[in-house]
Amino acid sequence: MSYMNIPYGLEGKSIPPCHFNSIWKVQANDAYQVTKGEGFAAPGLFITYNGKGTLTQLTDRIELNAGSYFFVQEAVASTYRCQNDDWKFYFLDFSSLEIAHFLQLPVGEVLSTDKMTEAIQLCERMIDNLIAQPTGYAYTANILLQEILLLFARELSIEDTFRHTELSKILIDMHKNMDKPFRVEEFVKKSGLSRTSFFTRFRSITGLSPSNYMLKLKLESAKASLETTNLSVKEIAATLHFYDEFHFSKLFKRSCGLSPTAFRRLKVSGRQPPEFS
Repeated sequence: MSYMNIPYGLEGKSIPPCHFNSIWKVQANDAYQVTKGEGFAAPGLFITYNGKGTLTQLTDRIELNAGSYFFVQEAVASTYRCQNDDWKFYFLDFSSLEIAHFLQLPVGEVLSTDKMTEAIQLCERMIDNLIAQPTGYAYTANILLQEILLLFARELSIEDTFRHTELSKILIDMHKNMDKPFRVEEFVKKSGLSRTSFFTRFRSITGLSPSNYMLKLKLESAKASLETTNLSVKEIAATLHFYDEFHFSKLFKRSCGLSPTAFRRLKVSGRQPPEFS
């Protein structure tokens, strides 16, 4: 007997638009200097992969060293030039800094990165795409820009650093095995962490203990089954390995405020049942 998976979505989150304009690959010597008296026409991103440059905005002098990136705002008087006869960088400009703010990327601050090799690869793919212009190349350019921004954002994210790949795999495994008996010690063993570390990190990510997280998944799956199938309450309870249908009904009502039967009846009537707590 199969079980119903739970729906996955963005839960109403609004993603700001990000439209790519252009990319420059510059290999400069000391003769290179650009002055923009009215500032950049659009926001931009300097990615310096070799050498050094300087950017002056109003009275601020900013050093752009190898292995760093820097977001610039539009409409701020700027001058940028090569230092020490060697500056190699990419410059990308795009429609808005909203996406940088959304990804919690600092604007106006030079940031070092250990992801320069990956950033160069993405920039080169973008340039090749714009040269060859395959079907959908404009769409691809926007996707590659977002991949670059995500690369830097994930590197900075404390949450992603703390999450650890092991726990990401555990969460995916839990979602894909809702119809199996839940044995937390098996997941602890798979994570390679001590039991204490596993529970601490798991709660920091999900806000729940592993057993409560799995219970919530199973109840959400049961909710989907009640909405979209004619499986009986007993069959749903058995599929999701609840002790019995009475135990399942008790837990369902505690979370939803309705019994499984009442929940199904409400859905059939077209009315909206309460959310799980």
